[in-house]
Amino acid sequence: MSARESNDKQRGLTRRLLGWYRREARDLPWRRTRDPYTVWAAEIILQQTRIEQGTPYFERFMAAFPTVEALAEADGDAVLKVWEGLGYYGRARRMQEAAKEIVHARHGRFPSSAEDWRRLPGVGRYTAGAIASIALGERTPVLDGNVKRVLARVFRIEACIDDAATTERLWAVASDLVPASHPGDFNQALMELGARVCTPQRPQCSDCPIRLLCEAYASGHQLELPVRRARGQTPHREMVAAVIRRNGRYLIAKRPSHGLLAGLWEFPSGEVRAGESHEAALRRIAQGDLGVDVCVGGLVAVAEQAYSHFHATLTAYRCACPAGRPAPVSHVASKWVRRSELERFAFPRINQKILAHLL
Repeated sequence: MSARESNDKQRGLTRRLLGWYRREARDLPWRRTRDPYTVWAAEIILQQTRIEQGTPYFERFMAAFPTVEALAEADGDAVLKVWEGLGYYGRARRMQEAAKEIVHARHGRFPSSAEDWRRLPGVGRYTAGAIASIALGERTPVLDGNVKRVLARVFRIEACIDDAATTERLWAVASDLVPASHPGDFNQALMELGARVCTPQRPQCSDCPIRLLCEAYASGHQLELPVRRARGQTPHREMVAAVIRRNGRYLIAKRPSHGLLAGLWEFPSGEVRAGESHEAALRRIAQGDLGVDVCVGGLVAVAEQAYSHFHATLTAYRCACPAGRPAPVSHVASKWVRRSELERFAFPRINQKILAHLL
């Protein structure tokens, strides 16, 4: 393709995408403003989350923390409670860390460019580009899964998009495409097209505003692109949880401030070792982590949860702990709480089924 043809294609893509977006874009709450805090919150909440699932969380989050100052000064447990059920809790913790930096170190001033946004905790290349283009009008690209898929098809990129070299190539393509005028609308148009039209399994090519400029469509290869790396088998972990009750109160423990599900409360739990019974595992976990002995009773619930790198089955049992004061080892704190108080604490999704039985 000659330079002139390439420029004509870019102008055609820009014109058609912007026209389509202005006609067809969904009316979403964060699209009604260019406020950096609102755009930032939406981008963090929607990472690895469908819009349909993320919108109620966004509205709840903004109601609880309407300003960056409110988020910076909030109790960390309160932030996690609002986030409860959304998953990837590190997003919430890092966003609050960034809010504290904006309020205290930057004296309430938001970053003024994509490069500056990337200096904040939890803000990567994509998020910085989205905020800067939408809220600040900066000519800077975005590249999420939807945009990767659209660009791989439009330009018939047959290399695996999971490879670092291909990712950098796609960043370069996205950078060349984004216009100086209305860069935020253009970036959102690409994402919207990937989410609603240029979908992974069944792209709606007949509804696509840029199908006549799409090389994959022209060659009939849209179903074969993008090329992804084959995924290996997901490991499975068998886990048990102890629902320990004493004098009308339940024992819960708080996870460390780093690692998986950091900062959340849970019923004491752990992985079952090979050849170990559930009862033996519960006794080992209670003694090793809490320093107490338990008597294992009946089944409470069985819960399943898929995480990013493994799948877990958690079986919870009622347990008694007649004596002893828990002294957590792998947790940072423990509490005895009444059943009516359990809803005040942020629990992982896998614990929600257990709570449902108790509440």
